[in-house]
Amino acid sequence: MDVFRSGASILFMALAGPLYSQQHDSWKDPSSHSVQFVEVAENVRLEVLDWGGTGRPVILLAGGGNTAHVFDEFATKLTASYHVFGITRRGFGSSGFAATDEPAERLGDDVVAVIDALKLNRPVLVGHSLAGVELSSVANRHPDRVAGLVYLEAAYSYAFDNGKGANVMDSQRLKAPPAPSPRPDDLARFSAYTTYCERVNGFRMPEAELRQQRIATPEGGVGKQRDFPGGALFMPLLTRSRKFTDIPVPALIIFANPHGLGTWVDSVTDPAVQSAAKTYSSALTALTERQQKAVEKGVPTAHVIALEGASHHVFLSNGADVIREMRNFLNTLKYSAGDVQADVVRRDGPSAGDPSRATSEAARGAKSAEHSSPVVA
Repeated sequence: MDVFRSGASILFMALAGPLYSQQHDSWKDPSSHSVQFVEVAENVRLEVLDWGGTGRPVILLAGGGNTAHVFDEFATKLTASYHVFGITRRGFGSSGFAATDEPAERLGDDVVAVIDALKLNRPVLVGHSLAGVELSSVANRHPDRVAGLVYLEAAYSYAFDNGKGANVMDSQRLKAPPAPSPRPDDLARFSAYTTYCERVNGFRMPEAELRQQRIATPEGGVGKQRDFPGGALFMPLLTRSRKFTDIPVPALIIFANPHGLGTWVDSVTDPAVQSAAKTYSSALTALTERQQKAVEKGVPTAHVIALEGASHHVFLSNGADVIREMRNFLNTLKYSAGDVQADVVRRDGPSAGDPSRATSEAARGAKSAEHSSPVVA
């Protein structure tokens, strides 16, 4: 199935790609971030993007199958008030990979290892979709290391499950109508493919992320989808027997409900497709409402909202709404002069703490293409 087409399942996206990126020589990533690699385990270094900014540190964590480059455009809208970082999960993009028997714990520890290496003082973690696993893992095992959490379409059963909500696997089993496939001219250049994705989904996915997801042909066109080894972690995360039954730190939780299925659905005239879209949307809405109510009752201290008609990639389809809610939430969190000074010291000192753990890339680094997918990850 084509990356980032809006007919896919809504809460999870398994995409693939090697641990390095082969970008077409003539293309340069326009994002303002710097790139470094932080060692989180033996032979495992994670790609960390730094968009700069001042104020409280904020770390963006991508959904399943995506890389930190999915935030290339969203992150720059936060740097006026926050120092913004992004982490590419192990097994995706340019980040290294090693298998683990405890993926939820390991992924949470990876985030803490980056916090330690960058010497960040109680950052706010912002996670999309499957990154809810990292958020809940850190919150339950290292609650003193973070000031707050923002779940962007990320508080499904892999992140919170007290037995009263919806199982994310039920959402995965729903059958969404497939979006129109790209034409040959849509695949001739990544710029054309970016336009195709926006035409189908109704919002823009950063080209750098699409390049993380698809191989570039020698002519600069869009090749096949990459095969990321990190995809092996997904089913164990979705079906793990040990559940997160609490979110013990301040949290903002944003659901999309009803989910937008893409602008292509609004213009389709085939009665069969219209019927399939309606059936899928109704079933997904019911499951999402059930999970939202479980979170509201099970985590009464959290601020829970739903954005009607938003995409699963809610920070792309409804960026202004997400930023507004994030600012309001972060303004409620304590941030002292000492915290500010700690961030200044970190930024004025070594770029990532121990030089043996973090390596800065002189250029923008070999980037790994990331996926952009329809509704869930």
